Amino acid sequence: MGTRRDFLKGVLAGGAAATACAVAVPASARETRPRPPEALGLLYDGTLCVGCKACVAACKTANENPPEFSTVDHLWDTPLDTSGYTFNIIKMYRNGTMDVKDQEVNGFAFMKTSCMHCGDPSCVSACPVSAMTKNPVTGVVGYNPDKCIGCRYCVAACPFGIPKYQYDSPTGRIGKCELCRHRHEEGHYSACAEVCPTGATLFGRTEDLLAEAKRRIAMKPGEMNRFPRGHLLSAQDRKAQVTVNAKGVKIRNGWQEEPDQSYETQAGKYLQHVYGEKEYGGTQVLKLSGVNFEKVGMPNLPPDAAAAMSETIQHTLYGNLIMPFAVLGAMTYVAKRNVKPDDDSSDKGGN
Repeated sequence: MGTRRDFLKGVLAGGAAATACAVAVPASARETRPRPPEALGLLYDGTLCVGCKACVAACKTANENPPEFSTVDHLWDTPLDTSGYTFNIIKMYRNGTMDVKDQEVNGFAFMKTSCMHCGDPSCVSACPVSAMTKNPVTGVVGYNPDKCIGCRYCVAACPFGIPKYQYDSPTGRIGKCELCRHRHEEGHYSACAEVCPTGATLFGRTEDLLAEAKRRIAMKPGEMNRFPRGHLLSAQDRKAQVTVNAKGVKIRNGWQEEPDQSYETQAGKYLQHVYGEKEYGGTQVLKLSGVNFEKVGMPNLPPDAAAAMSETIQHTLYGNLIMPFAVLGAMTYVAKRNVKPDDDSSDKGGN
């Protein structure tokens, strides 16, 4: 009779062989899905950010998340990275003497880290129970804890390392930015953009935000320009009629009416690159920076989303239960091969 080690080796070998047979059927990857035309998102401008972290506090309040401590005194909410309870954080790049903002050598810079709301999100593709979904209109990548089984495939699949598991939760939940979608019905947009004092974080339609980003990188560094704050209103929004809802709040095209918050300041020295325009098939959160994006913590990604290939492979393996049946068959075969049949003489002796 074979040892347990032989049995396990046989199972793995059989499973691998079955998998190879299953994927032998040609499977061409589908094309990367684009952002929805009316996709909502954020534009983060690192040259305008002052590192005040008002966005971090507002996000915690809007999502009713508890503080996280990284110091022994436990006096302040001091998260070091995004987590199951911190959906948005400002990180800092430092170099040398840190004399000049948005300069790579002897300078410093800020970068906002939160969900990018990919046009073709890997977390949605990897989720086996549709707990992660992408709204076909707004493009917001949402999470349904009632469907989640805690497998954490979304955590492993995200190239930005955003979905995080709440390990101390008895029910096992994922935490991530959902663009404050629970506030949209009341006309409120993302809290991080609502409170940003400099307009470093701006909310709006991704296509409008992309146009604004390209307007900025075309500016001459140091020249005075006007920068919007809060919600970037499109021409369609500005023409929409103002109504009053049941709570007496003025609403324009679905969003709460607010005064013009734009202001004038000097344009920064931008990299000629809008991060998120093409990375990973395009994201709904766009970023501008004066410092190399990799140095401020953003991954260097190809223009195609991995979900296009991984989803095709998954569907090939699991379509019609090919993979489970193949592995089960391999395990059954190896198990039978390693089980010694009863000795005939023992049967005779029992009679």
